[in-house]
Amino acid sequence: MKGAPTDQKWNVPATQESPLEGGFRAEFEVTTERGGPRYGELIEQVRTFMDKMRYASPTPDLTDEIIDDLKAFNAKLDTLLVDEWHSPSGTRVDLPSRGNITLPPYEVIDGGEDGVEATVEFRRFHLGGNGVAHGGHVAVVFDDLGGMAAALHIHGIARTGYLTVNYRSLTPLETPLTLKTWVDRLEGRKVFVKGTLHDGDRLCADMEALFIQLRPGQA
Repeated sequence: MKGAPTDQKWNVPATQESPLEGGFRAEFEVTTERGGPRYGELIEQVRTFMDKMRYASPTPDLTDEIIDDLKAFNAKLDTLLVDEWHSPSGTRVDLPSRGNITLPPYEVIDGGEDGVEATVEFRRFHLGGNGVAHGGHVAVVFDDLGGMAAALHIHGIARTGYLTVNYRSLTPLETPLTLKTWVDRLEGRKVFVKGTLHDGDRLCADMEALFIQLRPGQA
């Protein structure tokens, strides 16, 4: 959500009374400061490293060097680990995918009770084969933005009950794609969500999912 304004509906400020709800905070602190002003650049460098590792065939000597470097970096990070609620990853609303390194990078164009629209670009790291994205990475971004659509619609927290992805055509890498998710219907605490992924006018995949609204304190 690079450059996202902080007054969007999906940016809800936290309060001291915000309870944990099903392993989530009902309200989490919106921030663009955790990790410092260059955190987005750091995430981009990590993503670039992952992209290159997906295609690299390093020599044994270079492998040894990279392992030593990574051990040194990991030792530095060991001194700075925090819980998920205070990590920049997943809470930096100014960055693609909220700075969450585990997700394909997306940027929300619009989000509210009527649904979510985002652009997503699968990178070289997300390769499945023959130059196109792995279906599992397509599913994970549907899951994240489907959950966002459910949460915005019910003004609460929901967990995935099931998620079905229909792969209609190949999903290209390194191409801006349009992903939309919206709530199709409600049945009590059951939130049925649909979604589409397009490359221009071409449908790459569509999704049907069930999210279950959680009661306070439910895991």
